[in-house]
Amino acid sequence: MRIAPTAQGVFYIATGLWPILHLRSFLRVTGPKRDTWLVQTLGGLIAAVGAALLVDKSRTLGIASAMTLGVADVTFAGKGRISPVYFADAVAEGALAALWL
Repeated sequence: MRIAPTAQGVFYIATGLWPILHLRSFLRVTGPKRDTWLVQTLGGLIAAVGAALLVDKSRTLGIASAMTLGVADVTFAGKGRISPVYFADAVAEGALAALWL
């Protein structure tokens, strides 16, 4: 049961801090964004969830956050609103949710 919260916590901290620490490279990979403040705010929240998972190891938080982000990735990449690179994140989110199960 330690693999899931550790893997997801580290993944979320890394991916959440990425747009905060190096916005330019994040935008290069994920595509242009209109509101970069929102990208960085969401990154901060994702990193905070990652930190909470490392400390509390909450199964509910882990599965719910992975499924929420994965569904958003598929929905908005499928509609062309965000880059298709987010389909890869959806796969990662599905793998993280599966680790909990």
